[in-house]
Amino acid sequence: MKTLLISVSTAAIALAASAASVSAQDNPLKIGMTFQEMNNPYFVSMREALMEAADQIGAEVIVTDAGHDVAKQISDVEDMLQQDIDILLLNPTDSAGIESAVHMAKERDVIVVAVDANANGPVDTFVGSKNRDAGYLSCQYLAEELGGEGEVAILDGIPVVPILERVEGCTAALEEYEGITLVDTQNGRQDRSVALGVVENMIQAHPDLAGIFSVNDGGAMGALAAIQGSGRDIKLTSVDGAPEAIQAIADGTAFIETTAQFPRDQVRVGLGMALAQYWGARVVPAEVPIDVRVVDSENAADFAW
Repeated sequence: MKTLLISVSTAAIALAASAASVSAQDNPLKIGMTFQEMNNPYFVSMREALMEAADQIGAEVIVTDAGHDVAKQISDVEDMLQQDIDILLLNPTDSAGIESAVHMAKERDVIVVAVDANANGPVDTFVGSKNRDAGYLSCQYLAEELGGEGEVAILDGIPVVPILERVEGCTAALEEYEGITLVDTQNGRQDRSVALGVVENMIQAHPDLAGIFSVNDGGAMGALAAIQGSGRDIKLTSVDGAPEAIQAIADGTAFIETTAQFPRDQVRVGLGMALAQYWGARVVPAEVPIDVRVVDSENAADFAW
């Protein structure tokens, strides 16, 4: 089944790229992409890859930043529709809250592809990381590094599906180790400064805390600062693969692992799926999961988004 999915996806992208390159000059595409936030290297790299791909096919791109405000994101989509976009790449700040915008786009025959996080409503394709796997792998790594024993905590985040899946995967991994005890789960809102204060409180409240899993690298960097400030031996793992996280791992800090996502690949595949449909493909997958990868001190020097 996985082989078939890869074959279909590859064929669809090839079809789309070929058709797009032939007709780009005569009938340029107009692509809109709305991001949940742009104050994040993860989404900056995704935008860069989108612009590079669009340039290759001669497409016009409109990019907006919702700033984690679903009302603004809906308004941004309305504005894009007024500008007659052909394709909407949607990175929702609220999967349920954005549903009305998805319906509006489909009513105007716009192809809608959700990227990184899915959206409610008639989305044509969802392209996103295997987030449950990411959480599982990071917490499995943490438990193994602790020798299968010790108290650990989860630095949670905004309750969107990818974050919920990471926590679910983490919890499943930790439950496989009888000597591991999950003693705390707090919300750091995936923000460095918020996470710093949250983890400082965690460390004070749990004198035997041995490990922390953060749902993203931004929060993990705040957690790392708190760990270093405490002088305690607490191991830290996370999800994303952000450059500063990779550097911290390579430097041999308490940050020992991140399960990396591939944001550039997500938007490339998402655009490929949208183009395939735009140029007539009828067998485009409804969902394309993107693999994740464990990055630790052994391979950090060779990894980059």
